[in-house]
Amino acid sequence: MKWKRLFTITKKEFIHIRRDKASLAIAMVMPIMMLFLFGFAVNTDVNNVNLVVYDGDKTSDSRELINKFTNSYYFTLYDMVNSQKEVQETIDMGEAKVGLVIPPEFAKNLRKNTPSEIQVLVDGSDPTIARTALSYSLLIGNNYSLKLKQINSGKGVNVKPFTLYNPTMESSNFNIPGVIGLILQNITVILTSFTMVREKEKGTIEQLIMTPVTALELILGKLIPYTIIGFLDMLVALALGYLIFGVVVKGSMLLLILLGTLFLICSLAMGMLISTVAKTQLQAMQASIGLLLPSVLLSGFMFPREAMPKAVYYMGNILPITYFLQILRGIIVKGVGFSYLIKPIGSLMLLIFIIVFITMKKFSKTLD
Repeated sequence: MKWKRLFTITKKEFIHIRRDKASLAIAMVMPIMMLFLFGFAVNTDVNNVNLVVYDGDKTSDSRELINKFTNSYYFTLYDMVNSQKEVQETIDMGEAKVGLVIPPEFAKNLRKNTPSEIQVLVDGSDPTIARTALSYSLLIGNNYSLKLKQINSGKGVNVKPFTLYNPTMESSNFNIPGVIGLILQNITVILTSFTMVREKEKGTIEQLIMTPVTALELILGKLIPYTIIGFLDMLVALALGYLIFGVVVKGSMLLLILLGTLFLICSLAMGMLISTVAKTQLQAMQASIGLLLPSVLLSGFMFPREAMPKAVYYMGNILPITYFLQILRGIIVKGVGFSYLIKPIGSLMLLIFIIVFITMKKFSKTLD
C-alpha cells in the first residue's frame, strides 16, 4: 500500500464531500437533531394531563378537592363545565384526557358521615396515559379521604373510576391507528421524494420540459399512481388491523376514508417538495429520514405529548401526522363524528394548503 496514493484518494473524497453541501449539512445537523429529539421527546413520564371538571356542589369542600387535583403536577385544569355531559364531550374532542365529576350533595354527604362519591372519567384510547391518570386520581382521592377521616372520623370519599372508549386498555387499539397513519405518510413520502430526482439523474427531466405538459399536469400525472398505492395500503392496513389485532372502526368508515385521502394528498405534496429540492436520490433519502424521524417522536405516536417540554410540544404542532393521528384514534377508537374533530381537521387542512402551495411554487420554479 502506497501512502501517497491513499492520501490522494482521501483528499479527493473530502473534496467531493465539501462540494456536496446538502449532504454535508444533513450529516452535521442530523446528530444534533436526533440528540435533542430523543433527549426531550422520548419521555414516558405522564404529568400535566388536561383535566376537565364538573362541580355540581360548588362548596368549599368541593373546591378543596379540585385544588388537590390541580395543585399537583399530575393534572392541569383545562376547563370547568356545567354538566357531566359536557365533561364527556370535552374528552370526546380530545381536549382533555381526564374528567372529574363532583355530585351536587358532595359536602352534605360529608357532613352526614355518608360516603361521598366522585367520578373520574379517563380517556382509555391512550393506555399509557389512562393507567397513570387512574393511579394518580385514586392516589389523590384516597389521600383526601384519609385526611377527612382523621379530622371528623367520617366515611370519606369514594373514587369511582370509569374508562371510556377502551375499557380493557389494550395497546393494539392505540398502536394500530397510529401505525396506519405512519404507513400512509412514510410510504408516500419516500416514494414520491424520488420521483423528480430520478428524472433529473437520468436526464429525462429536460425531455419533459420540452413537451407541452404543464407543471400541474406533470405533478398530477406523477402523483396519481402513488395516490392509488397509498389508498390501497390504507385499506390493507385497516383490514389486517381488524383480522389480526381485532381493532374495529367504531366511527364512520366513509369519513375515515375521506380524511385519509386528504392526508394522503398532504404526504404526497411533502414528498414532491423534497423531490424538487433534492439534487440526488441520496439527498432525497436523507431529507425523507429527516422528516419522518420527528414525525414518529413528536406526533404522539409512541410517547405522550403531554410529557414533552413546551418548545418540543409546539414543534409537533407543525407536523400533519400529529393531527391525522388524532383523527384516526378519534374515529377508530372513540367512534366520534366530524363535529368532534373540527380542530384537528382544520389544522390539517391549513397545513395541507401551505405545503401544497410551497410545493407548486417550488416545482414551477424548478421547471422554469
